[in-house]
Amino acid sequence: MRIGFAGLGNMGGRIAACIVRAGHDVLGYDLRPEHVTAAGARPAGSVGEVAGHSDLVLLSLPDSRVVEAVVLGDDGVLAHARPGQIVVDLSTAAPDSTTRLHRLLAERGAAYLDAGISGGAAAAEKAALTLMVGGDAAVLDRARPALELFSAHIFHCGPSGAGHTAKLLNNFLNAIALSATAEVMVAGKKAGLDLETLLAVLNAGSGVNFATLHRFPKIIHGDYLKGGLTNTLMLKDVQLYVELVARLGVASPNSSGPLASFGLARALGYADEISNTVVDAIGDLSGGVRLHTGEEPAA
Repeated sequence: MRIGFAGLGNMGGRIAACIVRAGHDVLGYDLRPEHVTAAGARPAGSVGEVAGHSDLVLLSLPDSRVVEAVVLGDDGVLAHARPGQIVVDLSTAAPDSTTRLHRLLAERGAAYLDAGISGGAAAAEKAALTLMVGGDAAVLDRARPALELFSAHIFHCGPSGAGHTAKLLNNFLNAIALSATAEVMVAGKKAGLDLETLLAVLNAGSGVNFATLHRFPKIIHGDYLKGGLTNTLMLKDVQLYVELVARLGVASPNSSGPLASFGLARALGYADEISNTVVDAIGDLSGGVRLHTGEEPAA
């Protein structure tokens, strides 16, 4: 199966590199050509070239607007789609956009899978991502050998759009855990608590979550685990979640917290920084607090 890739940024580049390390050729396109070569992929001149020369096309793009431009553009994926081809969208996208693209590609005989990913940059580098996939189960079976090159867990969530729906639900919980833990850690710092001890308490107690286990043990020492989701993208994901649950008729009283936190981070200049820097945005409004030594607030 010839593999093509469009969008080799923070996550796409790491995923493509996993495929290359496994011994497979990847034809890649990115607006920044250096991303393609850094991942070890063969550079393509356009999205159309990727789609025209690949049996499996992987997409890793910022949002539905960009996904639609890449798929529906004059020299996009749809223009080169053909029977038997599989397109896998690894982006975090709006499910209604996903189902529309699925229908359009199906008219050309091509299959479209929405495959939300979880695990962050660290899991991507280790080929240990979790995939939540929407679309035809038989198509997933055909694509699975390629997807297993960078994933440790693959879940078929249902028909088209189900994967991106599951991704939005997952990312909302991720956003709540990160923003709430950031607030707690700033409070702990200002209260004079030892942050290593505080994390040990949280991880042995009912406050344990992904952020306390995997993010803040690094952050308190100044390692923000750069390379993952930015504050702008995290805010976008939460907004997509709010739109989703509104259409479903589900009340969302808990969405105001992460909307405020990541909106604050974007407003204070952390828009394109990894979302873990939300703790610095909260610290800025709390007297210039930094969790880690070496960057303490001025007296």
